Amino acid sequence: QVQLVESGGGLVQPGGSLRLSCAPSGGSFPGNVMGWYRQAPGKQRELVATISTRGNTAYADSVKGRFTISRDNAKNTIYLQMNSLKPDDTAIYRCNLKWGSVVYWGQGTSVTVSS
Repeated sequence: QVQLVESGGGLVQPGGSLRLSCAPSGGSFPGNVMGWYRQAPGKQRELVATISTRGNTAYADSVKGRFTISRDNAKNTIYLQMNSLKPDDTAIYRCNLKWGSVVYWGQGTSVTVSS
């Protein structure tokens, strides 16, 4: 069973930065799309950003200009650089890998933005 291993969450003050990373524990998924979703307490899960193996990206309007998604295809790892963090960014962030009809999810990493 493939697992998505996430890291990089934590507590940060408003205006601060964090970098999340995610990689599958094994397997090969040519042409996949990976991304990050988040869910805040009492809210629905929402897309944060996605990136294809070709480097095509998409972002939620709420994070454009502040977050940057990137990937290292050799390591099959994606990164989410989060700058200018706001309290509204507080959520559980989960990594996602889509490969054809197959979808994998990470367990989630907590991001808390608070003074």
